[in-house]
Amino acid sequence: MSSHLSHGASGALRRFAGWIARGSVGHPMLDGIDYWEELRESPSQMETCVAIFANVLELDEQGEPVNEKYAERRAATYLYAYCTGKLPPGEPDIEPWECELY
Repeated sequence: MSSHLSHGASGALRRFAGWIARGSVGHPMLDGIDYWEELRESPSQMETCVAIFANVLELDEQGEPVNEKYAERRAATYLYAYCTGKLPPGEPDIEPWECELY
């Protein structure tokens, strides 16, 4: 196994960072929620959001992501709950392992 991220895994992390920066992560789940204002006040929430994406992201035998959109949705679920105080309709709660900081 390579000691570097695959191009696909690196791209998934890059895209996720771009989605967060543009305010489009979790589209359309977070439409109308200005999560940037919340994240400015508490940067550790951004750290948790990225950790959720990374912890949920699954890679195949070649190190390529297989569930990028699901990992994004779980991170968006966390942001939604953090900003509104409730879970988005139909989404399960964030599990402790999802937000572990390694």
